Order: sequence, then C-alpha cells, then structure tokens
Amino acid sequence: MVGAALPTAAFPSLETALKHHFGYEQFRLGQRPVIEAVLKNQDALVIMPTGGGKSLCYQLPALLKLGVMVVVSPLIALMQDQVDSLVDNGVAATCLNSSLDYGTIRQREADLLAGNVKLLYVSPERLMSPGFFGLLEQLIKTVGVSGFAIDEAHCVSEWGHDFRPEYRQLSVLRERFPQISVMGLTATATERVRIDIAQQLRLRDPLIQVSSFNRPNLFYEVRPKGRDSYGELLNQIKQHQGPGIIYCLSRKRVNELAEKLTADGESVLPYHAGLSDETRRENQTRFIRDDVRLMVATVAFGMGINKPDVRFVLHYDIPRNIEGYYQESGRAGRDGEPAHCTLYLAYGDVATAEYLISQKPDADEQRIARQQLRQMVDYAETTVCRRRVQLSYFGELDLLEGTCQQCDNCLNPPPIEDWTIEAQKFLSCVARCQERFGMAHIIDVLRGSKKQKILDLRHDQLSTHGIGKDRSVDEWRLLGRSLLHQRLVDETTDGYPVLKLNAASWQVLRKQISVQVAVPKDFAPDPAEASTIEDTPEVAQLLTVLKALRKRLADQQSVPPYVVFPESALRQMARTRPQTLDAFSQVSGVGSRKLEQYGEVFTGAIRQFCADYGLESDPGAAARRSRPARERRQSVGDTHRHTLDLYRQGLSLSDIAEQRGLKTSTIATHLELLIGQGEAIDVDLLVPGDRQRAIFDLLPVMENASLTEIRDRLGPTVSYEDIRLVRATWHRDQAIG
Repeated sequence: MVGAALPTAAFPSLETALKHHFGYEQFRLGQRPVIEAVLKNQDALVIMPTGGGKSLCYQLPALLKLGVMVVVSPLIALMQDQVDSLVDNGVAATCLNSSLDYGTIRQREADLLAGNVKLLYVSPERLMSPGFFGLLEQLIKTVGVSGFAIDEAHCVSEWGHDFRPEYRQLSVLRERFPQISVMGLTATATERVRIDIAQQLRLRDPLIQVSSFNRPNLFYEVRPKGRDSYGELLNQIKQHQGPGIIYCLSRKRVNELAEKLTADGESVLPYHAGLSDETRRENQTRFIRDDVRLMVATVAFGMGINKPDVRFVLHYDIPRNIEGYYQESGRAGRDGEPAHCTLYLAYGDVATAEYLISQKPDADEQRIARQQLRQMVDYAETTVCRRRVQLSYFGELDLLEGTCQQCDNCLNPPPIEDWTIEAQKFLSCVARCQERFGMAHIIDVLRGSKKQKILDLRHDQLSTHGIGKDRSVDEWRLLGRSLLHQRLVDETTDGYPVLKLNAASWQVLRKQISVQVAVPKDFAPDPAEASTIEDTPEVAQLLTVLKALRKRLADQQSVPPYVVFPESALRQMARTRPQTLDAFSQVSGVGSRKLEQYGEVFTGAIRQFCADYGLESDPGAAARRSRPARERRQSVGDTHRHTLDLYRQGLSLSDIAEQRGLKTSTIATHLELLIGQGEAIDVDLLVPGDRQRAIFDLLPVMENASLTEIRDRLGPTVSYEDIRLVRATWHRDQAIG
C-alpha cells in the first residue's frame, strides 16, 4: 500500500499542521513547495544550505501521509540524533542500524508492522542487507510506505565532496518499488552534482528546489598560517564565546592540537576515524550537550551534526574542496545568529594535500581531486568578496551586488589597480592557444618559457610568447583568478581545467570594458626585506620591551599575556615600529577595540624606544619607496625561484649568496619559504647533522619562540640560518606527519 495523504480536517492548512507538530508559525523559504510535491507522491531533489530546514521537507509529509517514511541516513550518530529530536517532539520515529542487538531490532520491526512508527531511519548498508527488502514489502502490504528520503544525497555522486560507493546502490529502490516516491536532500550540490544525483537515484520528473546558499550570518576570513599560528589560533578561541569546531587535515594534527589546547586550559575533545566508535559517539554527545566547548576534528566529524549554537568554525588546514568547506564551515550559526569562519592558509598544507591526492590509485579520482583543491586554493587566495566566490561556485552568479560586508576582503579591501592591458595580453594568449589549455600553460607562454611542451607545440612562435616577462608568475595568477571571478573568462569543469573566452572576454579585447584587479596589500614588499629585519639587535631588543609591556598589562587584568596580543603581533610591531595610531591599526591583530584599549600605551613605548636609539618608523620603508611599484611586484616570487635554481645546481648557502650578491641570511629566508611551499629542499646538504639534531631536539618545546630565543638556548655555534632551515623542515614534517 502506497502512502496517500490523510484527510486534513484537523489541519485546514499546512501551516496549521506545522504549528501543531513542530511549533513553527510559518515555513522557511522553499519548504512549502517541496512538502506539497511529496504529499502528491512526486519525486523531489532538495538543495538547501545547512540549517535551512531540509529535514522538515520529509518529516511533515510523513505525519500527514499513510504509512512509514523511510529515511536513508549515512551515519548512526546522525540518525540517532534525528530520532531523539523527533521523539522528544512527540513524533513516532525509530532507526535500524548495526549498533542494535537482535532483540531490539525484532521489537522495532514489530512496532513498524503494527503501525506505531511514522519515520524509519536506516543506513544505506542496512537498506541493502539481506532481508530488509522483505521487511519493506511487508510494510507496503500492511501499514504502507509513504516515501523514500535520501539524506546527504551528494554522497551518491562521484563529483560530490563526500562520495560513498554504497549510495550508488540506492537506485534499486526505483527498480523494486517504482510506485513509491523518492526524494534526495543535500546541503551542497553544484549543477553537475544535481544532475548526477537525479540520474543515480532515477528520479522521475522531480521537483528541483534549490534554495540560496547564502548564509548572511556567517563571517568568512582567511589568515596566513605562520610560525605562531597556534598562538593566534588560541587567541582567536579566547576571543570567541560559545562552542566551536576546529578542523584539521590529519589524525595526528587533531591529537596534537587537542592536547595543546587542553594544556592551555581549554575544554576540548578530539574526533577522528582512528578513535573507537564508542569514543567518537561519547565525544560527539559531550560536545552536543555542552559538556565541552571545543571539538578538534578531521572531516570525519560533521555530516549532519545537529548543534545549532556553534559560534565559530576554524580550519587549521586547508579543506579538500569548496563544497566540503562550505558544509563544514556551515556547522556554525545554524541558529541564524552571527558566527565566525576562519581558514588558516599555509602552502605546506597545500603540498601535503597534493601528496595525498597523488596516492589515490585512480587517475580520474586524482584529476577530480586536484581540480577541487585548486578551486579551494583560488578561494583562499582571492582578493574579491569570498561570499561571491562561494555563491558563484554553486551557480548563484547574480545574487550579490556590491560587497557583502561579511568577509575580510569586503571589510578590508585591497587597493584596486587598472590591469586592462595585462588582461588583454592574457586573453589574447588564450585565443592564440586556441582555448585548449589551462592557466599554467598560458602563463608559461606569456613569460616566454622554453619548456619542452612549449617548443613541441610551437607556442614559442606565437606573438604572445614572452610579452608578459615584466610580470611574475604570481601576478599573472592573480590576474587569471580575478578574470575568472569577474566572469571575464570561463574555465571548464568537466575534466582538466581549460580556459575559454566568453562574450565579456571579447569586450575586454576590443577595449570596450576595463579590468580592475584587487592587489593584496602584502603583494608589493620583497619578503627578503621584511624577513631579515627580525634578526637585527634593534628588533630583538624592542621585542623584549614590548613583551614586558604586554606582561604588565596582562597582570593588571589578570589574564594571560596572549590575550593582550599574540606574539606574532608583537613581532610585527617590532619589525615595523608604528608610532601613530593609524600605523598601529595596520598591525595584524589590532582591531578597533585593541586600538582603543592599547594603542596609546604601545605606540608611546615604541616612540620612546625609537627616540632612545635614534631609529625611524618602519625599517625598510625607505628602500621600498625608492623602487617602482612594478619592480617591487616583480621581485615577489622571482627572487625565490632564482635562489631555488642555484640550489638545484648544487651550490651551498654561501655560494648562492655570493653569486647573487645577497646576504646568507636572505638566501636562508628564501629557502625557508620554499620549504614551506613544498619544494624539495634537502636540509642535510645545508646544515651539519650535529646542528640539525640540536635544533630538532629543541623545537618541540620552543616551537613558537623567536630565532633569537632559540639561538640563545643553543649557543653561538648554531647560526640563525641553520635555525631557519631546520625549523622550516620540522614544520613541513609535522604537517605531513
């Protein structure tokens, strides 16, 4: 017996039923059309953001139709949470899964056949197990089945962020029970994934309800993951109120971070696939019940987590793809209240992710994963509105106009420059290459590369070959990403990413529209200039003064020193020596509150220090001002690659420095950055083994210490250059570990 709609005399309207069963006065956007379709036994595909009310789309029809609604859910913890919530709300619901003993299963099956249950939650594995279809057939003949609801339906698609092979078998529902309606529900799905879901589930003329993916209550930001990233993370956690989730790439990182946070007085538990089922269930329950404030987890924690009051989600490692990041960050603020989402970006983490992708056995899986990771890196590096990038990914191209004022790029936008000429060069090169190549190849042609692939294709003969030598690879990438975000060029998504011209591209080429590019504020300075400043005696001495000041202020307020300012902020103050409130406000970590609270006292201390030692503000500023902006930009990246080329030729640190006419400290800084970005730099060739061991032994207890502090512990036989190189290697190994 197929479930048909019950007489609705008791509920003159769906709103009346909604109020009665769930206590809400009105439906959220998109819910009512889906419910109406399900009541008519129509198939449906529901795409709603996390917290958008997907579950109600099958829960209310289940109560208004005859029979049992069978809900396929991927996780035992998720289905148990749903059942508990429904039962607490007076709704007859139960679940069948592998955690139950034989007696319990038999009792629940009896309740089902007796008509005492309206919603049955099962895993896909349970659904496909021997004997379950027999139970379904009995239900159809007795109390009826009102429909099949496939939760987390993106799991059915290999293009989704959480593909599960067992979900592919769900197409058998349409084969075995063609008369029963099927609905798929997910919080994240691109157009390609939507099509795949409908095909895999064999939906018939489904109602497709796509709600906006915009979560206006969430603030998005990306922060660089530097040497004192843990201190910054801890400071951020202290600043937030309420529960939070911290995502890491590896189990090892989860355990280490949970231990460090616990040692620093935070209420925290770990969650990853390496823990026992019992431990994971217990930790999840304690988090949901507010027994602990923080959960440090891999992506194993998340799907369907029902905790509406999560106030912040921090990604300590880069996620694998935008869909996954959207869903994981979307665990925050499901109650509609303001919440904060921060992604920490380190290129060493990107290299780790790429390595893990390379271990996948299937070439197609590797290709898809690399494409998804590249999109994630583009998101992290973008200088435009982050919400716009997210929504564009999900096909909501025209939803936002102007700025969202709820992301770091909108609140603190980088300066805008006219790059129309560069854009014309870029797009012309795409055309000359017959729209058959990706961004990396186009940049190689523009910069005059002599790679074998370029020569084999005769692209060195193109008129655009070498016309972009005046710009660095980083600058061309910035332009390419900006053109994509502004929809001035397209990129294929069904395989290897290939750039394609569109109507707007030709408008640029015909000089009908100009191209404005947001240039990151940290794009211009040469990293070599800033990174070597910390080693000067003046910087080290000022840092000591600022630490003493921070300690005094912290003691007055009875708070730890890092609450006043993280050490990374103090180091930036010591390097740039801001003597005015305006300059002080540019320090990372100084917001309006800290500016008001600490601005005068810190700038006063810095002014006094500069007066005592006859120093100017912002060391290195004069040198930077004397160089043209274009030259400054070109030096970014190029100087490091030159050092890398000489290293690959087998030159020592001192030999590279001599050949380039630079200090060994500068060359060490270059190699340090290259190690962090995943380049294969062998520290054994640069630092003697005894010094390596001494530094490696000290780093676990002095991870966040300055170079000067580490060298003071080790003695004068160990150089700053040794410490830089070994520390960078240690950080890389920790990330991969």
